[in-house]
Amino acid sequence: MKDSIHKYFQVGTIRWMSFPKRSIIDQVKRIAVDDYFDVIELTKCTDDAEREEVKKILEQSHLKVCYGAQPRLLGPKLNPNDIDEEGRKAAEATLIEAIDEAEYLGAKGIAFLAGKWAPETKDQAYAQLLKTTRNLCDYAKTKGMMVELEVFDFDLDKAALIGPAPYAAQFAADMRTTHNNFGLLVDLSHFPTTYETSKFVIQTVRPYITHLHFGNAVVKKGYPMYGDLHPRLGYPDSANDVEQLADYLTVLKQEGFFNAKDPMVLSMEVTLAPGEDDEIVLANTKRCLNRAWAMVED
Repeated sequence: MKDSIHKYFQVGTIRWMSFPKRSIIDQVKRIAVDDYFDVIELTKCTDDAEREEVKKILEQSHLKVCYGAQPRLLGPKLNPNDIDEEGRKAAEATLIEAIDEAEYLGAKGIAFLAGKWAPETKDQAYAQLLKTTRNLCDYAKTKGMMVELEVFDFDLDKAALIGPAPYAAQFAADMRTTHNNFGLLVDLSHFPTTYETSKFVIQTVRPYITHLHFGNAVVKKGYPMYGDLHPRLGYPDSANDVEQLADYLTVLKQEGFFNAKDPMVLSMEVTLAPGEDDEIVLANTKRCLNRAWAMVED
């Protein structure tokens, strides 16, 4: 593409993935001073003092703020589709808190993921996830905010109830019958883990996509960084590099996601393998995105 990528997308990164070894304040400052980024994706702050300092940095930055609530669930192993109602309520409670924190920090919504599931209770889990998500959307709507569900693998690592893509589309369709402030977050990193292609995923869930991520995964068992660990693009024995990213962008163009008037968030979700340097890996990701963008036909 001859035009800048920033014309059609708001390019972002996930603070806790890009700089996992730094303090939260340092993570936020590092992204805030880099004008390559239009967006920062945050999660829970440690305490009120830290939250206030993060807010001050963001207010100066002109960054769009997004809020990922996934760590709130993954850390304490909370499950929004828990068939035990008390467990489901505990997951819902932290996600309600996430909406409040996101609003304070200037975000217009939150993203989260479904929890683990078992074959014998899958239908019950689906109903529980609908209950949680509808309650979240009801609360978010009072604040003019969105709720987004990220599509994950169903049997490889996170083993989340949603996806693969057809199941994600079914869930999103059910949600949209009652709530217009719901959408799906899709991530190129997860396509290899659900055994799907960019074209298949994007065409399958197209009406419901409101947020985009890209990154990488190793899906060869027994190899370093196997699973949903988001290594750098081009990592040895991994699934995604510049070619796959260019294909992802091409499919997004073909499906009408290049919108200069209302550019969607496109964030890099890439982290470090053992012994790697955060600045080098971040530069790697920018180079890959720049090259992939150049490969997309006008």
